[in-house]
Amino acid sequence: MPDAEAPRYPPDHHVLRDLRVTTELVTAERAISLAPVPESARNAAGAASLGFLVAVVDTNAAPLALVAGQPDWTATADLALHATGWLTEGPVLVDSRLERAGSNIVVITTRLFDGQGVEELDEFAREGPARCEPTSVARGLLTFARLPARASVAAGRFDPTALVGQRRKVSPAAPPAPEPLMERIGLRVVDAARGVVELHNSDYVRNSFGTINGGVLGLVFQGAAEAALPGLVATDVHIHYLAQAKAGPARTSLEILRHASDHAVCTVRAVDAGNDDTVLALATVVLQPPPT
Repeated sequence: MPDAEAPRYPPDHHVLRDLRVTTELVTAERAISLAPVPESARNAAGAASLGFLVAVVDTNAAPLALVAGQPDWTATADLALHATGWLTEGPVLVDSRLERAGSNIVVITTRLFDGQGVEELDEFAREGPARCEPTSVARGLLTFARLPARASVAAGRFDPTALVGQRRKVSPAAPPAPEPLMERIGLRVVDAARGVVELHNSDYVRNSFGTINGGVLGLVFQGAAEAALPGLVATDVHIHYLAQAKAGPARTSLEILRHASDHAVCTVRAVDAGNDDTVLALATVVLQPPPT
């Protein structure tokens, strides 16, 4: 199946292009994606990092939400991702389904699998997730808010419904830098013990609204949680998106709710430090020790 030409967003140098996600909108109610898992996107357990998976899932579900939300635009309002295993080989395969398209929100469920060496999306598209069920690594739920189309600079440049039945591969204009994904997006640890990290609203991480991409905030929350709880890796997250970053940087604060021998739970708050500390998003993150 030929790949559809990508819209002008994201720009040539952008984190979403560096993820190299291939997405097919199989129908108006199902989207599947494949993305390689580079060393730069792996955690201390050697598995695909939680923030990387959040970014891929958000990329996969976004066109499904856009089609369901027509003629409006959509933005991620809520994202929950819960691990069922470790994604150690890759690529990551994502299968999302539309659950509800209401007047105000669009609800999508998603499943993630370890492709264990699968190189093309055709096999997954043809046989479906039943082939990969033994290697399920996560399940999730996303809610998108319906917004006026004028809110996005990408609106009007393409018709989301034209993506149905098409496969779209978003690739970088040049090979991405080799440093870890956290460093590439510009995440800075300010106070590790308190889980304070910062991320500027740069062109590399902006979405089509001109604010920090919702999937990228998954990396921010992972970074904050793992900084505060060294030796553990983030595996589960529930993010509530509340506002858009107008200035930046996004700055986090963290509270540890539980720290047991086999896991920890913390809440993380991200604010727009350059805009009166407006709360951008709230997240609950679960961490676990790496497998031995």
